[in-house]
Amino acid sequence: MESLSGKVVWITGASSGIGEALAYAVAQEGAHLILSARRKEELERVKGNCKGTSPANIHILPLDLAKAETLQLNTEVAIQVFGRIDILINNGGISQRSLARETKVEVDRAIMEVDYFGTVALSKFLLPHFLLRKAGHFVVTSSVMGIIGTPYRSGYAAAKHALHGFFDSLRAEVWKENIFVTLICPGWIRTNVTLNAMTGDGSKLNEMDKTTDQGLSAAYCAKEIVKAIKKRKEEVYIGGTKEMFAVYTKRFFPKLFSRIVRKAKVR
Repeated sequence: MESLSGKVVWITGASSGIGEALAYAVAQEGAHLILSARRKEELERVKGNCKGTSPANIHILPLDLAKAETLQLNTEVAIQVFGRIDILINNGGISQRSLARETKVEVDRAIMEVDYFGTVALSKFLLPHFLLRKAGHFVVTSSVMGIIGTPYRSGYAAAKHALHGFFDSLRAEVWKENIFVTLICPGWIRTNVTLNAMTGDGSKLNEMDKTTDQGLSAAYCAKEIVKAIKKRKEEVYIGGTKEMFAVYTKRFFPKLFSRIVRKAKVR
């Protein structure tokens, strides 16, 4: 089992939700942290709440995954902070709550830019560093929606499915270089992701849906992610009974799943 003590862990989307909980959980492991998100003041708040490692071992690096032209420089800066990066947790992203027929193509592109292209770009810019050191670990917060698709999530599910395709292929290419890939597939986790979800015209939903509000805690999710990282698992599902039922029904009984999901209450 991999120890995180003394490891340099870079977390995107660290200002709230699963990313914030991950910062706390990884800090408790004694790791060195680089915390990234768009809101510097929120990153400072998270840093101040971290326990288990010295504040000197936590660095704030604001970035915007939607601004691809800035990500190479951000990666170079991140490497320079502690001289290396051992683990990149690609956690930043946005969600969606709108029917496909009501969703502008510009919204689909915006979701793809952050959830897929931003994540892939950051990982590609860091890959030479991992290859040079012949060591590294990419961790990707995907979603159960990377395995299944439901109403109101067409753009989001598409981006998460794309992440699985890219990182499964990357894993097959770099395993001989001692580089690991872990795909994390949370179900409903109680965070503000729904409040910030994009609607069909690109505006924020600004309301909490029932399924998310009744989800697992972000702290529990983060602990399970840390376990998966330490065990170097390739893919892990974190969710309640409904999400797990959906994943395995889709895998073994796809036609049955198709009938069930038509009536599923997902918001």
